[in-house]
Amino acid sequence: MNIFHALVLGVVQGIAEFLPISSSGHLAVLQHIFGLQEVPPLFDVILHIPSLLAVIIFFRKKIAALFAILFRWIFRKPAPERYENSSSKTLTEASAFDLLAGSEKLGRRTILAVIATTAVTGAIGIFTSKLLPEFPIKAVCVGFLFTAALLIASGIFSKRKISAEKNSEIEKRSAQGISIFQALVIGASQGIGTLPGISRSGSTISGALFCGVPGAQAAEYSFIVSIPAIFAAFVLELRDVSKMSAVGVLPLVISCVACFVAAYASLSWLMKIIKKGRLEWFACYLIPLGILGLIFF
Repeated sequence: MNIFHALVLGVVQGIAEFLPISSSGHLAVLQHIFGLQEVPPLFDVILHIPSLLAVIIFFRKKIAALFAILFRWIFRKPAPERYENSSSKTLTEASAFDLLAGSEKLGRRTILAVIATTAVTGAIGIFTSKLLPEFPIKAVCVGFLFTAALLIASGIFSKRKISAEKNSEIEKRSAQGISIFQALVIGASQGIGTLPGISRSGSTISGALFCGVPGAQAAEYSFIVSIPAIFAAFVLELRDVSKMSAVGVLPLVISCVACFVAAYASLSWLMKIIKKGRLEWFACYLIPLGILGLIFF
């Protein structure tokens, strides 16, 4: 792998990690085009670490609030006054901070949901990890088409549900937080998204929307639950660290830096798109990409 390959792979990973277009699928396609079959799976997982850092920085206040709620929950400490008064706010008055951790009760439900989602994702991920080394490139292209269909279907479903509801009903659903059932479905969706070509963020957000989670809340929860998923994948792949000699230190550093910058920018952009309810736009890119891949690979 040379410097050019490293830069391109880092930028593409950063952009595709949070946009619903499958970062693992794009890396598989690019590595196929560049003839980098000797690159170990650990390289792809390492590139998720800068993405993970981008999520942590972007949602640092929300993550800190959830850890504070967890600490008070474990040690039975009283909640601050601002949490006691937060239940009187409506969704329109609340900031994005309130969607997952705006009150003590909501934060606890989010913590339980994250645990349930991570457990299901982990169980599915153990199975899918056995398929990754021999995952054919044409299957990746089919994954692109599957993701496109999922985005279109969830977009139509979400718009119909929103048009049939009043703002007060949407606010009430958001205030209830993520239920255990919704968390399990989202976990299964995220587990399926570990396959190359199937977007993790796209499948996770779509799964949340199908369960009745409002768009902005679905997106934020999707990114929060990506943290334990990415970290666990990194730990599991560390056994192959000796194979990283095929990459080199300098290309790896360049990839990671490029990935972080691109990831933070794409995350900021995607949050704006989701609030406008335009997630299905990405299907216009994935459909021709998948078809061309099936034809030429």
